[in-house]
Amino acid sequence: MQILQLTSAKRMIEQKTHEVTVDIVIFTIRNGSLDVLLVQRGHEPFKNKWAIPGGFVRLSENLEEAAKRVLYEKTHVKDVYLEQLYTFGDPHRYPSARVITVSYVALIRSDDLILSSEEGLNIQQISWHPVYKLPALAFDHQAIVSYALKRLKARLEYTPIAFQLLPKKFTLTELQKTYESILNHDLDKRNFRKKIVSLDILNEHEEFTKESSKRPARLYSFNEISIEGRKGLMTAQ
Repeated sequence: MQILQLTSAKRMIEQKTHEVTVDIVIFTIRNGSLDVLLVQRGHEPFKNKWAIPGGFVRLSENLEEAAKRVLYEKTHVKDVYLEQLYTFGDPHRYPSARVITVSYVALIRSDDLILSSEEGLNIQQISWHPVYKLPALAFDHQAIVSYALKRLKARLEYTPIAFQLLPKKFTLTELQKTYESILNHDLDKRNFRKKIVSLDILNEHEEFTKESSKRPARLYSFNEISIEGRKGLMTAQ
């Protein structure tokens, strides 16, 4: 009889519904470094730990709506293109409940962003952190960031990802440094330029940098028509 009761109780626990959250990985380039946006938690679990912005999905919203809402509430970042990355569902990823999270990723320019959060969210700080020198993160967020970075690097060969990180007009040196920041190693200048030119995704302008130097660098921009069909940065093959 006791065995039957225990089996019945276990079955009831196994049949409990799961909570669903969204977590957002936001990458940018700052001072030659690939950075990710983190928030410092002000409550348990993982109080004082850094984490990627995330939160629970409401009954009235779909996943994308939840991701955009959570991102804005916690960082005041909005109007960015979020792409669904992967679903993380390890039974032990959340210490006190069964929580499945759907992760999103985006690349943005950080120059004009003013980071802040809504009141009452118990967030201590919001800041950018170099992705290759991250502090210890809450939950399984290290695994989520690592997955996003791996997917990002895998897309460099055939996807013009830098259009979301660079200004409208840029030099080839700036473009190369962006790729180097993502890959975390140097690239051969000659081979890189040959590869980029062969992709036929750049517009060459009769404009040059205004820095005081003997050889001002030519400015380029991305050809919007050429890259239109290649903007899916993180979609799996």
